Amino acid sequence: MEKKRKTLILVCLMGLYLIWGSTFLGMKFAIESFPPLLMGSLRFLFAGGLLYAVLRSQGVPNPTRPQWRGAAIVGTMLLAVGNGAVAYAQQWVATGAAAMVIGTVPLWAVLFAGLWGQRPKRNEVTGIVLGMLGVLILNVNGSLQASPFGAALLLTAAMSWAFGSIWARHLPMPQGAMGSAAQMLSAGLLLLLASMLSGEHMSNPPTQKALLSLAYLILFGSFIAYSAYLYLLKTVRPALATSYAFVNPVVAVILGAWLGGEQIASHDLLALGIILASVLLVLPLNRQKTDATSGSEHR
Repeated sequence: MEKKRKTLILVCLMGLYLIWGSTFLGMKFAIESFPPLLMGSLRFLFAGGLLYAVLRSQGVPNPTRPQWRGAAIVGTMLLAVGNGAVAYAQQWVATGAAAMVIGTVPLWAVLFAGLWGQRPKRNEVTGIVLGMLGVLILNVNGSLQASPFGAALLLTAAMSWAFGSIWARHLPMPQGAMGSAAQMLSAGLLLLLASMLSGEHMSNPPTQKALLSLAYLILFGSFIAYSAYLYLLKTVRPALATSYAFVNPVVAVILGAWLGGEQIASHDLLALGIILASVLLVLPLNRQKTDATSGSEHR
């Protein structure tokens, strides 16, 4: 039994590393046909709607009004702003660079936790400074140099995701997977409204690659990886469960170069190494059990 448990933990970890690391490239392919805000709305409405229907059919109670309000706040910050800004930025920014900036989320989370009285420790402060140095290298000499607007969007996404994750611990939230379903539905509706107001439209029918990429984001990015994450949060230490934060950028850089034809410069590799080191400084110190929203549906 113990051997099976360890095997399942390993499978979940590998799945989380690979799937969430690959969703950056999946979004890049999907927005080749779908406008970014519309793509995000379709992803979360389909995934959230299906998950909600399955849970309700199994007798899971409907969220209360305060829980819907809390889920809407968190869904807005993590998914609508956090994920939506990443998809929007990927119109100009390479997937590897996007993943590196989003990999700083744990650093921002440590910083924002101070608003609720959790002061960062010395190692965490060092990690924050190193992480910002890595992002600065990407902006000055690396992949973000040609797109200041894309860089600003990615930083906004990372900060919104982190702040929403910390705030979520202090908001009424549906339990278990229903929380994720409510967040995805809320974010999907908001992204759909933003898409309509911004005048997004599809000039041509979606390609097969874009459709398959969207399906991958819905099924693997939203269902399989999130289920694995929930299991890990209940089974292993939070530091291990959230270790995807420093593995995903590596996966995204490799896949971007292999399948996306993206170029990796020496400055990018330097920034990647600095950001990975900064996150490693923070994660081992994060022993408090995090809410499931802190790593769901990022990517």
